[in-house]
Amino acid sequence: MASTPRDLLPLAAATPWAVWATLRATGTERGFPLVPALSFTPYAALTSVLPLGFAVARRSAPAALLAGVATGALTTAVLGRRGTRPTPEGAVPFRLGTVNLLHGRADPAGLVALVRRERLDALALQEVTPEAEAGLRAAGIGDLLPHDHVVHARPGNPPGAGGAVFSRTPLTDRTTVPGRFDQPRAVLEVPGALGVDLTAVHSQPPAGSPADVAGWVADLEALPGPGADVVRVLAGDYNATLDHAGFRRLLARGYVDAARAAGQALTTTWTPQRLPHPRLVIDHVLVDHRVGVRAVRVHRVAGSDHRAVVTELSLPPR
Repeated sequence: MASTPRDLLPLAAATPWAVWATLRATGTERGFPLVPALSFTPYAALTSVLPLGFAVARRSAPAALLAGVATGALTTAVLGRRGTRPTPEGAVPFRLGTVNLLHGRADPAGLVALVRRERLDALALQEVTPEAEAGLRAAGIGDLLPHDHVVHARPGNPPGAGGAVFSRTPLTDRTTVPGRFDQPRAVLEVPGALGVDLTAVHSQPPAGSPADVAGWVADLEALPGPGADVVRVLAGDYNATLDHAGFRRLLARGYVDAARAAGQALTTTWTPQRLPHPRLVIDHVLVDHRVGVRAVRVHRVAGSDHRAVVTELSLPPR
């Protein structure tokens, strides 16, 4: 007996989730709008039970199989990012925080209080405006982290394109990493440990057009890889999740996602200011594989739509 349109409905309903699962599993998402869409893979996994339930209700074995495979693949991709790894013995403790200031609107006093409360050794900031820098200095950031590398937006960039690195210990080799936004990079001299080559990452959002996606890809590819003579740490707003093949390629160069290592990879870091959803994980701290990860915590920062990511790391001794 030939299939009727009614019989094909469950298959049609399951197909979008099957396509999504295939793109996530194979890392073949390319261009716009597939790259920004993959950010919402946890939501796709959560809703994948809908076509599965529909297929079961309609007693369609092919659709149930297709939907079941998609549900399994998406759920595995989301839940499989959790994990822990041991901290190297005899390592030097190092506390690092990072947050996007939302065009400089984040509360400077609250951020300085976070630095003090978490006893941070360094802070990597994105979207730093001249006004935000002035507010941080007035709030006493220099008393806690007296060494800094602040880079304001280049001509033609919006004021929020700036970035900064603040450190408890001296900085050397102040440079920037090329990209759409201004990404400060410096080497921190940490007593007893190898130098920490820290970049305040801010990749272009791949959200609006094919050109945006191309810029985002170029920004991720321009980030420095791990080195032997220093410990490289990339901290900031990647506008990317572990569901993006481009971000996973960066990890494959020799980095570890600190939140994943600490079992916190599902803890969201960005939410629109006036809406409860979507909640995404787009802020990351990537560390050299020689670095231990003791803990990762996220904190709300008044005035910003990003949450601060605080990592307790263990650096290899000198």
